[in-house]
Amino acid sequence: MEEALRFLRTYEFWIYSILAIGGLVYIRKFFLAWEELREAAFGLERESAQSRLNQSAGMLIMLLAIGFGVFFLVSFISPTVSGAIPLLTPTLDILASPTTTLQVEEITNIGSEPNSSETPLPPSVDIVEGCTPGQVMIDEPANFSEVGGVVTLVGTADAPNFGFFKYEVQRAGDPIWMTIQAVRETKIDEELGPWDTRALPPGDYLLQLVVTDNEGNSLQPCVIQVRVHNPED
Repeated sequence: MEEALRFLRTYEFWIYSILAIGGLVYIRKFFLAWEELREAAFGLERESAQSRLNQSAGMLIMLLAIGFGVFFLVSFISPTVSGAIPLLTPTLDILASPTTTLQVEEITNIGSEPNSSETPLPPSVDIVEGCTPGQVMIDEPANFSEVGGVVTLVGTADAPNFGFFKYEVQRAGDPIWMTIQAVRETKIDEELGPWDTRALPPGDYLLQLVVTDNEGNSLQPCVIQVRVHNPED
């Protein structure tokens, strides 16, 4: 299911283009068959024209149904399925937006000391950036907190002409942002969505919330730093 939704999202434009071309072809066939049916004088000619007319109409209905189906899956189903959105979002698509990569000083030798997972994050490193109460805000988890397992994000994602929001993760020192999930409804001081950290290596990560309006313009993202620690079973 996730693979199918990811495919539809990636190639949505080309699918619509192919459907549009097919629609133009069968619209032309429909009107040609219609004219032939009007001018047919004999029963055999009328039956042949009627058959082509019905075939063209059926294909047009099928292409239209496919188009509506793709739109519904991409716009309403895909944002609710974890993993259906491509992890890397370097270019603009329906759920992509410009993101600012923060330059973060790497914290070295954290994992080499015993009980390093219990070492608090350095309070001198200020990672919070762009958080705006009432618009773009991550309340939970707190900045510099330690997380593990499935984390529930709580905060606010709202803006004039709201389009959607997404939250992403980046390992400290890594330039790549990975999209966790995207949602098409506003949230005000409530649950934004889950984040499963169990597959991530232990370490320090940046977590950002991006709110985008319906024209594709993004507010400055809210960014916090957390430490992922998942005890071994």
